[in-house]
Amino acid sequence: MFMRTDRLFLRPVFPEDWREIYRGIANYGIVRMLARAPWPYTCADAIAYCGRPATGKAMKFAITLPERTGAPIIGQIGIERDDEGEELGYWIGREWRGRGYATEAVRGVLDMATALGLKRVNAGHYLENPASGKVLKKNGFVETGEVRPTACAARGGEVILARRYICDLTRNVAMQGAQAA
Repeated sequence: MFMRTDRLFLRPVFPEDWREIYRGIANYGIVRMLARAPWPYTCADAIAYCGRPATGKAMKFAITLPERTGAPIIGQIGIERDDEGEELGYWIGREWRGRGYATEAVRGVLDMATALGLKRVNAGHYLENPASGKVLKKNGFVETGEVRPTACAARGGEVILARRYICDLTRNVAMQGAQAA
């Protein structure tokens, strides 16, 4: 599956993407905000990640800039099923932050999720990463009121508090329809 937004192109992650993925994510400041990525993040980790296909209804995309030469990968985004339903996760490389790319990528993935019939998507962020909460809220996520201890692989499994969110995609569709009318 592919998605074109105003400025981004979301596409599947291919095995040959490992170098760009590695260059983008092999930064402790990024990895320490992700639950599953290890630290240090190695070339072998990137190769394994890029070679692993999305399973079931999971969506796994490279976030690229199609207007730039070579359409560089600036981050990743996806939705995977976990014990509580569909979970959104993403990261944007340091040099690309502060330009609205995360907000735009989340919007694109939620549009795809809606088209695939998903009704709701969960997400969370470590309390020390409030910028991620702003991205989620801009895309219709609302706080659940839960702050959950969540393990962080990059921090050696240390448990960090994470704020939880939910997005009702049926409500977002109804709101978009009302805005179009």
